[in-house]
Amino acid sequence: GFIFQVTSFQGVAVRSLSTSSPHDHPEHGRLVYKGNLAKAVLGVKFFSYSTSIFNLFMMPYIMLKSGIGMESLLVQAAFYGLIGIFTFVTPITLHVLTKGYVIRLYYKDEVDTYTAITYNAILAEKVTVFHQKDVKIPDITKMFTTFYAKTKSMLVNPTLFPNPQDYNHLMGYDKSSFFKLEDLEE
Repeated sequence: GFIFQVTSFQGVAVRSLSTSSPHDHPEHGRLVYKGNLAKAVLGVKFFSYSTSIFNLFMMPYIMLKSGIGMESLLVQAAFYGLIGIFTFVTPITLHVLTKGYVIRLYYKDEVDTYTAITYNAILAEKVTVFHQKDVKIPDITKMFTTFYAKTKSMLVNPTLFPNPQDYNHLMGYDKSSFFKLEDLEE
């Protein structure tokens, strides 16, 4: 459809006529999915990383003020282990659980490719391009996986696809019929 846009630029009206949707991306294609937890995932990961960095900087101060360095080896190991869990294990666990969460999914009809945007370990957007034929549905429902794109697990919420046919095509439901008419007649 056509979009008519009027933008004010220092008091001068600028008019433009566009034939593309505001959800199109010139490189990736048409936006077919937008995850509603993208900001929450980014916020939780950022908070976890920032508290880990804070822990690392505060560790020498805590050791000096508390006198933990003078205690027994067992007390030191328990203290460092506890701090280590909160400093390193929590952010790693969060990353492992959320690395496949798709924040945006684009589809390019001409070449039947999808582009999934996820967050990587350093909170930057990561682009994964795959064909529909690369999509594999797990045999057993997994907690943080809706499908595999080649070997990478991806998590989407089927109810957030504005057009259900886009989800059906992604999962391959439109290509294989589970109930064929011939099978029902027999």
